[in-house]
Amino acid sequence: MNSFFELVKTRRSIRKYQDKPVEPEKIKQITTAALMSPASKRSNPWEFVVVQDKDTMQKLSECRPNGSKLLENAPLGIVVVADTTKSDVWFEDASIASIIIQLQAQELGLGSCWVQVYNREKEEGQTASDYICTLLNIPMHYAVLNVVSIGYPDEERKPYDEEKLSYDKIHEEKF
Repeated sequence: MNSFFELVKTRRSIRKYQDKPVEPEKIKQITTAALMSPASKRSNPWEFVVVQDKDTMQKLSECRPNGSKLLENAPLGIVVVADTTKSDVWFEDASIASIIIQLQAQELGLGSCWVQVYNREKEEGQTASDYICTLLNIPMHYAVLNVVSIGYPDEERKPYDEEKLSYDKIHEEKF
């Protein structure tokens, strides 16, 4: 990658991964980048659970009835959680950290996909967040925002076509 613009243009959601582990030095770089994410009043409410165990990834893939199945074949998942007692804008702070994770993964030649957990149900009466908190021993005053799957892509996605972007969504001076 030679520019931030190219990084953003080529970052696409990858749902199929090669059966190849992500190297420890790449995981360290991704998690270090996440720790540098901006946060309101530097409250840093986010924390990250790095998961590589195949059995745990399989269980994470069952956190929702739809949309999380791709986790079962991902070699790496980073569960983005936030201490809801530290900040009233934990959701925004954790979201920023999540995209930093995805952009850093992309820059390292890895693919990623955001699997939404917050405000999703596993089944009636149990949220996806509560399921993951129980699975990973996360204290209940934390909320799980998402799981970012990461790995070497086993599918090709074309970069965004700038000609097809919704430029009508950009307004100048007034809506």
